[in-house]
Amino acid sequence: MECTIENNKQKCTCTYEPCSRKGKCCECVIYHRERSELPGCFFSPEVERTYNRSVAKFIQAQKR
Repeated sequence: MECTIENNKQKCTCTYEPCSRKGKCCECVIYHRERSELPGCFFSPEVERTYNRSVAKFIQAQKR
């Protein structure tokens, strides 16, 4: 499967600018999964900006 990094970057909602995984969704998912987190694109814009990628934060945000 061919990765479409430039297309992914246009759709990426992560605001963490020094991230080297922008547009590399596979790497992003692996990185966050190893830390028991979720990628920023799973969160609403206001929650994503907190940089709290925990599963607990995701669940809390879904209850709103």
